[in-house]
Amino acid sequence: MDAGLTASEQRELETRLQKRQVKEFMNVFGNLVDNCFNACVDDFTSKALSGRESGCISRCVTKSMTTQTRLGERFAELNAAMTSEMQKR
Repeated sequence: MDAGLTASEQRELETRLQKRQVKEFMNVFGNLVDNCFNACVDDFTSKALSGRESGCISRCVTKSMTTQTRLGERFAELNAAMTSEMQKR
């Protein structure tokens, strides 16, 4: 991390970053569940999902995960380009 941090400060920073990542993951997961449930589930006459609902949820989750993956990749690409540009200066 940063050479200016003590070992204790570095551990504290890593712990905070890990907690933040977990919180962000849970937020993304919660939004995924909400969005796919609201978009796909509309028949509450049975405990089980219908075939249509199950297929819709599967497609919704796949599309959302693909989108999140691509966003992460694009962010990494832009971050690398910015870092490279800053190092040239």
